[in-house]
Amino acid sequence: MALFHRQHFDSMNDLLVEQLEDLYDAEKRQCETQSKLADKAETAELASVFRQQDSIARTHVTRLETAFHELGKEPKGETCDAMKGLIKEVEHVMGAEGDPSVRDAALIASAQRIMHYEMAGYGTVRTFAEEMGHQRIAQLMQESLDDEERFDRQLTDLAKRRINPNAAGKPQHSDDLPGRQRFDKPASDTYPQH
Repeated sequence: MALFHRQHFDSMNDLLVEQLEDLYDAEKRQCETQSKLADKAETAELASVFRQQDSIARTHVTRLETAFHELGKEPKGETCDAMKGLIKEVEHVMGAEGDPSVRDAALIASAQRIMHYEMAGYGTVRTFAEEMGHQRIAQLMQESLDDEERFDRQLTDLAKRRINPNAAGKPQHSDDLPGRQRFDKPASDTYPQH
């Protein structure tokens, strides 16, 4: 399927349902991948984050099912080729040899690509639902979008704080490392006192 599988759009409702079908397939595929990501992560903290996301992705599937029911439709997915491609990239990373800390950085990059695809989808469906007066669906999609954004920030923080410095052979980012200057407030010897 392309992002838009229909050759003819008759209504915004058709478009909304089509986008729900795409997201439904994408989330179900992601559910199948999250535990594999957790198993491949070298860092225990990263594995834990992936396991948490697995649980959240299952909640997203339930929300999507609720959205279908709100529209009087049975939940079904339309093959999401974009997600299939993103997952294929993740599988390539999971099978890579070499430094496990570098692979962890690559796992985060791959996972964030998947999240950004889903964030675009949830934002789109939320906006379509709002336009059509489906406030309950809009609320559900916003909740999933918020989850994805939180997870994205969590992975970014972990990458910056621990995974990327490890992969680059640097010490972990910490304000309490000896000799490390904090930049959230000026040091008295850096800025003259007036």
